[in-house]
Amino acid sequence: MIRWEERGHVGVATIDREERRNALNADLCAEMLRHLQSNPSCRAVVITGRGTAFSAGADLGTRFGDEGAAAEQAHSSTDTFRPIFEDLMGAIDDYTAPVIAAINGPAIGAGLQLAVGCDLRVVSRGATLAIPAGKLGVFLSPANIERLGLLVGQGAAREVLVAGAMFTAEEALAKGLANRVVDDAFAASLEWADEIAQLAPLTVSGHKRALVLLARSQGYTPAQRAEVEALERRAFDSADVQEGMAAFADKRAADFKGR
Repeated sequence: MIRWEERGHVGVATIDREERRNALNADLCAEMLRHLQSNPSCRAVVITGRGTAFSAGADLGTRFGDEGAAAEQAHSSTDTFRPIFEDLMGAIDDYTAPVIAAINGPAIGAGLQLAVGCDLRVVSRGATLAIPAGKLGVFLSPANIERLGLLVGQGAAREVLVAGAMFTAEEALAKGLANRVVDDAFAASLEWADEIAQLAPLTVSGHKRALVLLARSQGYTPAQRAEVEALERRAFDSADVQEGMAAFADKRAADFKGR
């Protein structure tokens, strides 16, 4: 579940699925989306994970078979996670106040994508950050590739997506993936959120919107986006993605054939 609370002008969303290292599924994304949409007046929001992980990524065991309300909101009959995850990421972009990712532990795959989609990232020492898409045969959405590339630049983005690099907190800071590295990401994020909440709301929200629009204008052209979407479909239609999922479930190395 997503635990939502308000501390003055600051909203706090905690991914509470500690037994799965806060792995995300369609229902959790839908729940967080509802909290953001139902609480539009916060002056800052902190997203974190319960326990020792921020989020271990998408729950691959249920990604292609979630049922219930979240699946009904999804736009795909096969991948029930990605459509609602994309809706959540868009809602973070559109939320008028800054959203801070308090990365209290590993942020892997969709967990790191969620953090990249936030406005600011505070990382606890000892946390690790990675998107191991190449080990699974999966492909990021064009929007999330854009977010990562525009945030950290081509060099670091290629390390993450092409080379499958895993960064320590300190490396993430050096690459521009983290804004701050601290002992306690949650406490530091709350303190930062409180400071932001004291600033002029129209100035803060206006600057956030201006930067979101600027980032979007530096993204793909319609033709380029269509080409990336075709690459995405090819990856998800491949035998390799089936092998990647099977290898993950079997806890073995995948044997990819490139088809």
